[in-house]
Amino acid sequence: MANRHLTTRYAAPSPLHQPRTALHRPLYPAGLGWWEHDFAFSNFKIKDEAQIRALRDLGLERLRYDPARSDCEPLPLAAPEKPAPAPVVEDPESRARQLRAEKLRKLRQRVADVDRRFLQASQQVKTLNQTLRSRPEDAVQQAGAIVVELVESLLGEPGSVLHSITGKAAEDSYFHALNVTVLSLLLGRQLGLDAEACHSLGLGALLHDIGKMEVPSKVLLKAEPLTKPEQQFLQLHTDFGLRMGQRLMLDDEVLRVIHEHHEHCDGSGYPRGLREAGISRLSKLVAIANQFDNLCNPLDPRNAISPHEALALMFKQQRERFDEVALKAFIRAMGIYPPGSLVQLEDDRFALVLGMNPSQPLRPTLILHDPNVPKQEALILDLEQEPGLAIARSLRPSQLPLEVLEYLSPRQQLSYYIEPRPGRG
Repeated sequence: MANRHLTTRYAAPSPLHQPRTALHRPLYPAGLGWWEHDFAFSNFKIKDEAQIRALRDLGLERLRYDPARSDCEPLPLAAPEKPAPAPVVEDPESRARQLRAEKLRKLRQRVADVDRRFLQASQQVKTLNQTLRSRPEDAVQQAGAIVVELVESLLGEPGSVLHSITGKAAEDSYFHALNVTVLSLLLGRQLGLDAEACHSLGLGALLHDIGKMEVPSKVLLKAEPLTKPEQQFLQLHTDFGLRMGQRLMLDDEVLRVIHEHHEHCDGSGYPRGLREAGISRLSKLVAIANQFDNLCNPLDPRNAISPHEALALMFKQQRERFDEVALKAFIRAMGIYPPGSLVQLEDDRFALVLGMNPSQPLRPTLILHDPNVPKQEALILDLEQEPGLAIARSLRPSQLPLEVLEYLSPRQQLSYYIEPRPGRG
């Protein structure tokens, strides 16, 4: 290699050599003596890589060289290394906000999927009701297709979540049929029914009121209390439905649901006043779902009670009417605060229960009231992901300020639907 004459800045002169001119005079910094390096002189020519490594090992900050005594020009100085960029320290609060926003986005997407599926199913049920009058055989096929979809959704995912659908007009009777079907299937799955039994259960629930097609609308839609003859005529819808089902050649299990969904285990029901042993197992399940929806969505909305209250009333005051095992399973399936319940949080804010978490019934998904946020963009909270929040109590609609009630529940009736299975369209 070409030799360059260097003078070490931090090495003291050896006693065997004294520099002749000031040009080659080394520096004498404190803390480094001539005995602290292995070179014979403080001024010398670099001859090999070993000397370079030895100089580097000294940890010197700089070297002085003499161009006049060197054999070649020095190499250009290397550009100083750019310092590594400082690591980005993410604000924990900012990260928490990002995670929260992502969870809310996913939750809104889930709710939107449920809403879309509910609208599709409700339109199918509406078409079914219309087809029953003109082409009853086709209607049975349509009903079967609807039930297959629901059964697949429920049986395919052990953690299927029930949601209350809000913001839709639900004045039509076919919403009741869809509600009873969804709730009956949810209960059937809770009790471990297989796919075949669930299909019969769903078909019976969807068609349980077909006999009402023979009842005049002035009786069906009468807001005032029915007279005794009117009440007796209305009760005939179970017999009317049985005859229609027989003409359609429905299975016996389905026919029994249509005929027995108003029978009570204590013998107080109709049309035959059957007791527990005489009522089919599927009819007992539909009777529970039917009563629950009638309490939450009566003909006169002013008489509606919250889903939380409906469960409490059925268990405390009406339990003799229902199969005890099935009623307790229904309460477990619906959760402590069923979808559609109005609640107040421990921080005094109001909310509407949107969906239930099967693993944590006390921590459902909520729509939160916030006057500073438009209700179309209302905050959706999953209490399973919010350990700092909890429900303090359930409320009746009359206990909420009117503006809060309109914000949380823009319509007076509740409908239920099942969250779609992941990956299903």
